[in-house]
Amino acid sequence: MRTILLTLLLFTGVPLHAQDRPNIVWIIPDDMSAHFSSYGETAIHTPNVDKLAAKGVKFTNAYVTAPVCSTCRSAFITGMYQTSIGAHHHRSGRGEKKIHLPEGMKLVPKLFQEAGYHTSISGGPNRNWKLGKTDYNFEWDKSIYDGADWSEREEGQPFFAQIQTAGGKLRGKDANGWEKVARDAEKAFGKRTPISAVKLPPYYPNHPDIVRDWAAYLDSVRLTDLMVGQVVERLEKEGVLENTLILFMTDHGISHARGKQFLYDEGVHVPLVIAGPGIKSGTVRQDLVEHIDIAALSLAAANIKIPEQMQAKDILAKHYRPRTAVFAARDRCDETVDHMRSVRTSQFKYIRNFLPNRPYLQPCAYKDAKAILKAVRAEHQAGKLNDIQKLVVREVRPPEELYDVNADPHEIRNLANDPKFKDKLTELRARLDTWMEETKDVGRQPESAEMFDSDMAVYVNGLKARRRDPAHTKSIENNIALMRRWAAEGK
Repeated sequence: MRTILLTLLLFTGVPLHAQDRPNIVWIIPDDMSAHFSSYGETAIHTPNVDKLAAKGVKFTNAYVTAPVCSTCRSAFITGMYQTSIGAHHHRSGRGEKKIHLPEGMKLVPKLFQEAGYHTSISGGPNRNWKLGKTDYNFEWDKSIYDGADWSEREEGQPFFAQIQTAGGKLRGKDANGWEKVARDAEKAFGKRTPISAVKLPPYYPNHPDIVRDWAAYLDSVRLTDLMVGQVVERLEKEGVLENTLILFMTDHGISHARGKQFLYDEGVHVPLVIAGPGIKSGTVRQDLVEHIDIAALSLAAANIKIPEQMQAKDILAKHYRPRTAVFAARDRCDETVDHMRSVRTSQFKYIRNFLPNRPYLQPCAYKDAKAILKAVRAEHQAGKLNDIQKLVVREVRPPEELYDVNADPHEIRNLANDPKFKDKLTELRARLDTWMEETKDVGRQPESAEMFDSDMAVYVNGLKARRRDPAHTKSIENNIALMRRWAAEGK
């Protein structure tokens, strides 16, 4: 390592000391929307994220380009739309057929390494700073990370550290998980989030399991906020806080029936807070930004050249021109085949469903195992859902959806067939077409049967090898057969 650093200094002129170049720390929890008090959440208090926002800049309109873990992470670690690099199917490339990045493309940690930074990825203090989540959909070299903890760096070496934490996953899938996170909250804060504090979105029924799950989710937000405070405290104790750019963001929205895996704001709207050198305290930005932008702004903060092909933008640049729209895509998630695209402006959201003859809640073993999905389906079968709640369980989808997100933040009233919005529909339809064309959206072509079969073989065989619940594995196999049948039928 010392030889590499010396070579960089002699032949590239790269300044190597942390006091010359800021450290960069990303804190990215799983499965969590912007339910922080600085973003308007009133049921809980999140002092650490709020303090970070008060010291830096809070983005109120940050959106992921993919509402599920691996596709989202494949995007932000490259600064590219997942649809442009072939990483748009969740957990793809597991089998014999692999996904490779375009020639010459380098992951963000590699660019930091080449600039003399120590690179690390960990699960944070809750996992004793052990290696953290990567979850990329393509082949990559693990040597881009020097370790799990920035303490392993050379003396005086600046560091780029990712802290990838469980976030909303802390609550698990059923009552066992809810009780565990509630007990952890009681231990940390003296009390759990009361059921009475929960206010559900109008499209979810007031079922006891759904309410209790949401309370547990809020406790996971509180514990995540506590972890943020622990990270900041460590940086301060080590004397590096003042020269560290801290970025807090989640990888997509809450894992729920209409959140994770969907293109409604519950699935794609995320918090984004940045504090550190050069950031004016107490700034609030309302312009639209995409989660991939963290790649470009981080490189720029470290005086590392942003690759020309990178689609991310340095949203902190002095002459940055704000985006007028953000885009998102959802494709296959594990065994469940889907194909959606969206464009969102400051006022309107347009969603295109390329497979409109499939139900909203397609069979998906991962989500179907959650008690909240079982509750939604049970309420529907019992005829207890109102008209708004029935939106979640419709058997078919409109080919196009259009929402005035200012007047209708829950995206309930589809305006696609309203003559008064014909011009807006035409405009956003064309805008999405242009984006797919200009960004070379490879998802315009269906995934090959060979790639699907290759991935599914590893998925199912891996579960069997780990002796997972046979009924769960069988449901996945049934879903795979159903996806093949629907594809053959053109559904």
